[in-house]
Amino acid sequence: MVKTVYVASLVSSIVVNLLFMIINIYVGGEWSLSWSSKAAAEAEAVADIACSGHGRAYLDGLVGDGNEPVCECNTCYTGPNCSHFIPHCTADADSGDPLFLEPFWMQHSTSSALVVSGWHRMSYNFHDNTLISQHLESLIRKLHAFVGNAVTQDRYIVFGAGSTQVLSAAAYALSLANSSSSHSPTRVVASVPYYALYKQQVEYFNSEKFKYEGDAHTWRNRSESDASTNVIEFVTSPNNPDGLLNKAVLHGPNVKTIYDRAYYWPHFTPIPAPSDEDLMVFTLSKLTGHAGSRFGWAVVKDETVFNKMVLHMQVNSIGVSKDTQLRAFKLLKAILEEGAQIFDFAYQTMKSRWERLATTLSFSNRFSLQKINPQYCFFYNKVRESSPAYAWVKCEKEEDKDCYTVLKAANIIGRKGNVFGSEDNYVRLSLVRSQDDFDILIQRLQKLVSEEDGAISM
Repeated sequence: MVKTVYVASLVSSIVVNLLFMIINIYVGGEWSLSWSSKAAAEAEAVADIACSGHGRAYLDGLVGDGNEPVCECNTCYTGPNCSHFIPHCTADADSGDPLFLEPFWMQHSTSSALVVSGWHRMSYNFHDNTLISQHLESLIRKLHAFVGNAVTQDRYIVFGAGSTQVLSAAAYALSLANSSSSHSPTRVVASVPYYALYKQQVEYFNSEKFKYEGDAHTWRNRSESDASTNVIEFVTSPNNPDGLLNKAVLHGPNVKTIYDRAYYWPHFTPIPAPSDEDLMVFTLSKLTGHAGSRFGWAVVKDETVFNKMVLHMQVNSIGVSKDTQLRAFKLLKAILEEGAQIFDFAYQTMKSRWERLATTLSFSNRFSLQKINPQYCFFYNKVRESSPAYAWVKCEKEEDKDCYTVLKAANIIGRKGNVFGSEDNYVRLSLVRSQDDFDILIQRLQKLVSEEDGAISM
């Protein structure tokens, strides 16, 4: 009886204390923050530094003499508040830094904001002794179902530090899966023009498990006739650099395929059907624009391959940062709560950029763009054009053998064609950088085209 009274008294005391805490925190019809108030105030103060719209200040960024955050200016802008334009600066169209989505998140600051306690997820593992957030995995499945760009039912999901780590884990897992039938290294191939990272990773790690062999088309007949040679084909779809919806070139029992679906979102391409391959790789950077968060994932059909990828992640980095997973969770939650808003914003932005670029180069006899056929998009329920992340520009004149040098002379920096296994009369121009970067690129191209002999009047 005494024990019962004691327990009841203890419970009552806890309830009363909780009520007092709630009353103290909830003041005047609004929640009064305690430990998070300073962090929230610091974040808002830095976000309010306008930098003339041509830069950004950060809590962990540059600081002034008084240790206060100062503006970090966009390309071609300088000054204390980034208001001074540098007239003859170079247009940077090299990297795929997806800053075109920054305005969207500024417009959706409330739904995407995140405050993290100093003691958040200090353990290596989650409560279920795994390295991945089950809530985040669930959101990824819901997002793919909403967009209709990938089948995830009865599939496994692997997290990685961006698609970079996921692609590496996939190559290791598939080379191990192939190794039982042959002692020779697995051959790694991709169709030209290919994303350079595939070659860079294989050659950098210099593993005896696999060897990079270049263009997949040169292996078509050999892989089908030589059952002793194991092959991994990377298929980038939409392709980086030309935006085409590539399909696998090689087939057969000794061929494994990794589909890099980084750009398979309505921003960049029609979605003609859900991707339904054995191993598909996605990345947060090209979905939300948060390249610096370094979060990617793979959707895997085979359990053995999945387990080998998980083992690779455990040995390589003990999984993905819990802080990164929390941010990805918050961003995907915001996307799903707001429906198609991010896709509408991103698609309209990329569509407008592609149309401006195509119009500019349509007056040229010297440069041409890749051709991508329109397709029916099940996300938008209509036939639509692509709005690719990159322009794959070709220098058409015989004397312009080095297109990179031609554009560089016009104050435009792109990425050389030979980086993608192609000829040097091609250059990749990034269309996903900031609006300032894109506007300067168009200005430089317009000037270059206007100076052509026999160019059509703009």
